[in-house]
Amino acid sequence: MSEAGGNTQEPQEGFIAHQLSPSSWSRYEECPRKYWLSRQGLPRKASMPAALGNAVHNSVEDLCNLDVSDRDDDETDWLPATAKAVLDRHWQIEKDNFLGTPRHPRWKDEQITKAHDGLIGALNILFSKSTVDIHNFSEVSIGTWKEVQSIVLANEGTLVSECGRLMGRLDLLVADIDENGESQGWIVADLKTGRPPSPSLNEKVSRQLRFYRDLLKQNNPNHPKVTAEGWYSANQTVHVADGPSVIEPALEAWEGMRPSNQPLEATPGEQQCGWCEWKAWCPIWWAARRDGLLSPGHMFRDEVVSVIRFDREAGAALFQRTAPVGDDGSLAPSEHKFGGVLRDQALVQMSELLDSGHTGAVFLGSARMDGRVAHLGDWCEVLPWSPMTEGHAHDHSRRLRTNSDTILEGIGEDGEQSQST
Repeated sequence: MSEAGGNTQEPQEGFIAHQLSPSSWSRYEECPRKYWLSRQGLPRKASMPAALGNAVHNSVEDLCNLDVSDRDDDETDWLPATAKAVLDRHWQIEKDNFLGTPRHPRWKDEQITKAHDGLIGALNILFSKSTVDIHNFSEVSIGTWKEVQSIVLANEGTLVSECGRLMGRLDLLVADIDENGESQGWIVADLKTGRPPSPSLNEKVSRQLRFYRDLLKQNNPNHPKVTAEGWYSANQTVHVADGPSVIEPALEAWEGMRPSNQPLEATPGEQQCGWCEWKAWCPIWWAARRDGLLSPGHMFRDEVVSVIRFDREAGAALFQRTAPVGDDGSLAPSEHKFGGVLRDQALVQMSELLDSGHTGAVFLGSARMDGRVAHLGDWCEVLPWSPMTEGHAHDHSRRLRTNSDTILEGIGEDGEQSQST
């Protein structure tokens, strides 16, 4: 294996290309089987927090790239309306993508308020980094915004290691401006729209930020001081990620993440399985429930059932819980039966599944239990039980990028990039 800073070696016989990102690394560490399933080309599930985060991130990017070169520097009262229009556009894009994804819960239009607050928080942090004192967005002049734009060296940039095995997407690279207005280095910033840390960054978030920091430094040997920061828009706080380089540990993890026909080891647990989106294809969590390694849940439960009766007009069903036989996804009937009340998306999914001719077991995701009755609606999933015991050795995660794709490379000491963002 080539070193992080060395030249790319010729692939060994049987080598299959793949790339490690901070998210795939965390997924692999959490449960190798979850990582393996995420690479099998299975339908992904849309997420409201992810859509909200994308809308805020993309709005910040558009505002940073906004061409104001032909406008009067003294113009004010333009930012509130412009920011709202940009966010509204990206909110609609995210909504269309969300609803166009076969696996999605209910879209929550009311969360645009949270997205708006997130955008305000992110911009306020950016203002503070440019040492601009702003009390109200309506006060921001075009000239002031040009000052803010001048410290943004890159946004939404791709980082790829020299060996091509590590890849990440960086939100912002900004100049670290001191109180005299002079640049004293670079800040690798990652915008966070989720819950702020208390009191400090957890290890995985810190590692993610250092991952971006270290790839940037590797691609820019003559870099100035580089600081990695998490910018939390919810409470407008900045958290610095300190620590050693993560390049070598990432390359070690990359070795274990090679695409494989055979499923990787599963490590079932409450945290690993709690929010896993691949349960309909993983037989191990259901066997772990049988063995007492996982609790059945309380109000909301996942189930693998046979459909005894289904009345689509009434939105009612009778289910029989199945019992796992072995660890390969085989099932046997149990004596436990319970009713189901289905509406909205869950009713549509069940109808379409049975209309397709499916006669096997069904995975019910996040059914709300009330005694011996399961309630299923927009928050649920109804999927065919399709345990995977063999896959393919192709990485369906993304188009693999090479070091020539890197757009955060060769940034000069004055902040000018050799390639456009």
